[in-house]
Amino acid sequence: MAAVSGPARHSRVSMSVSMSLMQGGTQSAPQGAILAAAAPYYQTPAIPTDVQPDRPIGYGAFGVVWAVTDPRDGRRVALKKLPNVFQSLVSSKRVFRELKMLCFFKHENVLSALDILQPPSLDFFQEIYVITELLQSDLHKIIVSPQHLSADHIKVFLYQILRGLKYLHSARILHRDIKPGNLLVNSNCVLKICDFGLARVEEPDSTKNMTQEVVTQYYRAPEILMGANHYTAAVDVWSVGCIFGELLGRRILFQAQSPVQQLELITELLGTPSLEDMRHACAGARAHMLRRAPRPPALAALYTLSVQATHEAVHLLAQMLVFDPTKRISVVDALAHPYLEEGRLRYHSCMCKCCYSAPPAARHYSPDLEPVAPHPFHDAWERKLTTVHQVKEEIHKFIAEQLQTSRVPLCINPQSAAFKSFASSTVAHPSELPPSPHQWE
Repeated sequence: MAAVSGPARHSRVSMSVSMSLMQGGTQSAPQGAILAAAAPYYQTPAIPTDVQPDRPIGYGAFGVVWAVTDPRDGRRVALKKLPNVFQSLVSSKRVFRELKMLCFFKHENVLSALDILQPPSLDFFQEIYVITELLQSDLHKIIVSPQHLSADHIKVFLYQILRGLKYLHSARILHRDIKPGNLLVNSNCVLKICDFGLARVEEPDSTKNMTQEVVTQYYRAPEILMGANHYTAAVDVWSVGCIFGELLGRRILFQAQSPVQQLELITELLGTPSLEDMRHACAGARAHMLRRAPRPPALAALYTLSVQATHEAVHLLAQMLVFDPTKRISVVDALAHPYLEEGRLRYHSCMCKCCYSAPPAARHYSPDLEPVAPHPFHDAWERKLTTVHQVKEEIHKFIAEQLQTSRVPLCINPQSAAFKSFASSTVAHPSELPPSPHQWE
């Protein structure tokens, strides 16, 4: 990764990532493009020899993603396929929720839908294809690469994660799967949160149960590990803390083989939690912790992550990695921490779209550097849909409404050789899905 030279106050210094890392290796010869203009605009796309081939780039919680070319303007975009949408009521509503969220989002650090492919008639409607912006890499690839990560990189990455998360939380949305692989990054270090297959609206009623089958294990908050039936946006903050530690140390902070061992690693760092801190845990998890010999906190170990683990960095990290979710720092308060001042300045000096430069050399800053959603994301519609057929009709109607623009609609190119591979792609690998939470039974 290209280092950022000079002090943070030099606003003209750019941030970049090595393009060799971003491109992900060599590319094969061009082949028939997957996307085409829909009828009555359809014609066999003419593919120039210098156009990159369509290729798979990732697997999400409930779909696969390819890098493809938009035939309308030649722009490279990401095409996400949501297959087998209508197998069950739960899965179809979850897909509809993700689709609505992608169309709702309007934020620089949150991935949103650019377009949706025109669906077939209702009888043949089984899959959904969503087009989003294409970013060349993700934070996981950057962390495991041998390239240098400067303190400025860490600060600007962390700032953008929290900035995007502030927007999501203001819309009452819990992401529930924040991890480096779900943080897309382009060549100038702009970051976007992606993959909302596990996202949901927060539940204000603490007596209502929420699923524990969320968040990839290494980034899972202790309250979920201990079987809490209800949780809040604090679970996302814990995940960000784990990623912050990973950025500093260039290794996974809590890398265990099972959820029980995951909790052991957490208590090695934070110490044995008090009964008050475990009040959200299930009885079996509390009993397990009480049987263990008490451990003192060992937060000083955070200073050994790297030379980037300064006092300010560890101070913020320690407030994110708090066992009790009610005592964990909020996204808003984390953004106000002094550690992020330089990251904020650098991002808004040369990377963001909310501020702009004008002659001769003045930078005009937005009055709201960390905007919130204009209104909460509503999910009342979910309770009204009680059958798969109802969901299918509503999704079909929703997509039709989104396509009511002046742009030429898109569809799958029936002559594409690449589509045969795309169509046979499967959803997330088993290792990417959270394990069953029955370890305390």
